[in-house]
Amino acid sequence: MKGVYFVTGIDTDIGKTIATGVIARRLMDDGVSVITQKLVQTGNATISDDIVKHRELMSVALMPDDLPNQDGVRLTMPLLLSYPASPHLASRLDGVAVDLDQIAACTDELAKRYQVVLLEGAGGVMVPLLDNEQNNGQGDVLTIDHIAAHDYPVIVVTSGRLGSINHTLLTLDILKNKGIIIHAIAYNLADDSQDTVIATDSKRYLQNYLHKYHPQTQWWEIPVVA
Repeated sequence: MKGVYFVTGIDTDIGKTIATGVIARRLMDDGVSVITQKLVQTGNATISDDIVKHRELMSVALMPDDLPNQDGVRLTMPLLLSYPASPHLASRLDGVAVDLDQIAACTDELAKRYQVVLLEGAGGVMVPLLDNEQNNGQGDVLTIDHIAAHDYPVIVVTSGRLGSINHTLLTLDILKNKGIIIHAIAYNLADDSQDTVIATDSKRYLQNYLHKYHPQTQWWEIPVVA
């Protein structure tokens, strides 16, 4: 792996943050220079809880690029919004603009310093970053638009909970229709205990679907993290 990989999920609370931290740790163990970044962090005012969790899973302290630089910008968490909601709503409530060019500049800077940047999104691929009004009447900007604009390959986090087959297939199909590379499915084992019958069949179904329609996409499993 080399470059920027966008980590998205099929739904809220599917385990993107855990998966991002676990994947980063695996890459570190393989000798890869890696850092994680949060596209937009909502629900936090001073520091990204998700980045802190990544570092915990990577067994490292906060990294230099997690700290404010001379301009007061944290490259790994360029935009913090206090209200736990979709970025377009959280930014409106805070009265702060979502500057996607500035966020992308932070991502590009990290990509110069590390072999791999794992860029964790907020929610799924259809989450709005800007609505039409915020985008000066130029239309809504969804997360998938930002991914496509920068040609980021994607890692999709899913699980075996009820409904995941539907949500996963919808996510895969819309990414494929946009011409976006799906690098891997990260199957989070954390939900398997909810219903082992459903989880076992969901895993079997998704693996078969991947083999048939996305043969180049890797299948990864994310262990249960205490």
